[in-house]
Amino acid sequence: MTFRQLFDPVSSTYTYLLGDAESGEALLIDPVYEQAPRDLALLQELGLQLQTTLDTHVHADHVTGAWRLRERCGSQIALAAVVGAEGVDRPLRHGDRIAFGKRYLEVRATPGHTSGCLTYVLDDASMAFTGDSLLIRGCGRTDFQGGSAEALFTSVREQILTLPDQCLLYPAHDYRGITVTSVAEERRFNPRLGGDVDLGDFAGYMHNLHLPHPKLMAV
Repeated sequence: MTFRQLFDPVSSTYTYLLGDAESGEALLIDPVYEQAPRDLALLQELGLQLQTTLDTHVHADHVTGAWRLRERCGSQIALAAVVGAEGVDRPLRHGDRIAFGKRYLEVRATPGHTSGCLTYVLDDASMAFTGDSLLIRGCGRTDFQGGSAEALFTSVREQILTLPDQCLLYPAHDYRGITVTSVAEERRFNPRLGGDVDLGDFAGYMHNLHLPHPKLMAV
């Protein structure tokens, strides 16, 4: 399997390319609008055909590149069905599978940061793409776009931290230059959601963050 982790320095967003070498089919997770030329050039260099773009959620800190990429290469747009967005080719629900060649990603609903957050788990559970639901030693905020601290706590504990210890977790963002973590690490070291933190502790912390809204929230 071909795998690349790409980075947008303006929004600190990670985009992920997964490709099947035999079939040449590829997926992009969380593409950024301004980075579409980079993504298209890489696909061409690697001899891959983009089949589907998958957003982990509707982003408030950058504009998705999904529509721009569809215009250029005919790829399908996949997003959580609960969002109800127009122009989506594949409205996704918990348990769906998105294939690329002989490989696939399993869709897990992980609401809490927003009501439409999804986590994508590779078929062999060796890696998962958690969006903003679980960040490295942190998590996404829960105070807008249908967010819920209670829902996020349940999502992470039941859908992400139940994956195998060695499963590598790739988030949508990191602001410290860290690129990857694991289920075992986050169970042990995540100060918000790991260890013996309970729902009351987590909800109290999240409800008192009082963060400003992202600049692109209304875009």
